[in-house]
Amino acid sequence: MADDKKQATWGGRFSEGPAELMLRIGESVSFDQRLARFDVRGSQAQAAMLAQVGIITVEERDAIQAGLETILSTIEQGAFTWDPALEDVHMNIEQALTQAVPAAAKLHTARSRNDQVATDMRLWFKFACDQLDGSLLAVIQALVELADRTREVIIPGYTHLQRAQPVSMAHHLLAYVEMFARDRTRLSAVREQANVCPLGSGAIAGTTLPIDREFAAKALGFVDAAGQPRVTQNSMDAVSDRDTFIDFASACSMVGVHLSRLSEDLILWSSAEFGFIALPDAFTTGSSLMPQKKNPDAFELIRGKSARLTGNLQMLLTMVKGLPLTYNRDLQEDKPPVFDSFDQSKLMLDCVAACLPGVAANASRCAAAVADPALLATDVVDYLVIKGVPFREAHHVVGALVGLAEKLDTPLNQLPYAEVAKIHSALAEDWVEVFDLDKAMAARDKTGMPGPQQVQARIEYWRSI
Repeated sequence: MADDKKQATWGGRFSEGPAELMLRIGESVSFDQRLARFDVRGSQAQAAMLAQVGIITVEERDAIQAGLETILSTIEQGAFTWDPALEDVHMNIEQALTQAVPAAAKLHTARSRNDQVATDMRLWFKFACDQLDGSLLAVIQALVELADRTREVIIPGYTHLQRAQPVSMAHHLLAYVEMFARDRTRLSAVREQANVCPLGSGAIAGTTLPIDREFAAKALGFVDAAGQPRVTQNSMDAVSDRDTFIDFASACSMVGVHLSRLSEDLILWSSAEFGFIALPDAFTTGSSLMPQKKNPDAFELIRGKSARLTGNLQMLLTMVKGLPLTYNRDLQEDKPPVFDSFDQSKLMLDCVAACLPGVAANASRCAAAVADPALLATDVVDYLVIKGVPFREAHHVVGALVGLAEKLDTPLNQLPYAEVAKIHSALAEDWVEVFDLDKAMAARDKTGMPGPQQVQARIEYWRSI
């Protein structure tokens, strides 16, 4: 059993303390202690606001703020003792503060743990989005640098995992840059959504005390581009809303999906069957039995962890969907999934950013793969279209050429012209010029295409942002 002092925040109407199992199932300090610095910031702003409206004195404000600073320093030094009997980070800090600063008994005036934790989490989301944005930018920069190193390396592009058309390795890598740029946009939107202050909403219906919500919001940095405070407009929504949690988990899950797809490509490319790249030793492992193995474990782990991020999103959606307004204790479980999504997303992004500089392209293996003339079959269609052959007819003609190549077991570009001429009159002897790879790549010069000039322009664009 907990003693009365440890439950002083709500225990007045209870004749006995909670059971040991209730303490175990009810505590959250084991995971929400990471909110300490945000909780301290929120409480310091709360003290400043209470002094601003005359509920506490300036001296009391200063004592509370200094006491909070001391507690935060103790926490950051790893010397603070967390007590599960006090349930959460908020009550642990408040109890320690009250023991040191008598005026701290006034700190929770006009505030509930409901709006307190909502404020802490919105501060944390702003921090988390900034952290992940930095990691995403590092991945983008690493991909752009690798793309620059592989501008002249041409590989087969794939659809259905079958060779389709030639692209530069750089163009392929830059596709992921586009994805990660969209991830930055998604996280920016989450940050903007979090940038609204719920402090002052109380448990459900605010307070009758003369508080100044805008003052507290401004003190905590919940402001718009013009520096004007932003506060929530409905107290019931403010304490029960978990949209930001879900949107953050969703943004992280998309980061995971993109990292997983990139990982799959790098795993395939580094296999003996492809041999397009070599991964750095520092991000691979060996086999306990087979000494020749070099396994792409870092990317396999990323591919696996992406499923974890999807699960976190699913957990939040399922938890919230049946809850009535406003706060329900179920919502205590909202933090582990978003904390985990943040931790794993940042770990994966930082790992990829560190690995990519050590990736080396095998130009000869890539050249051998892209030498397959069938990759330019569509260019033969274009050749016929330019000569006035309708596209559907041209497509059929080239299909017949491919069939002939398979029948004769001859590369498409080495078919006897006498046989080629029988298939269609528009196929002149110059048709084999289509298979000049350099010309074929240079012809892909429109926006978004893999031609050398377009790829170079895109590299320069990403370097400029």
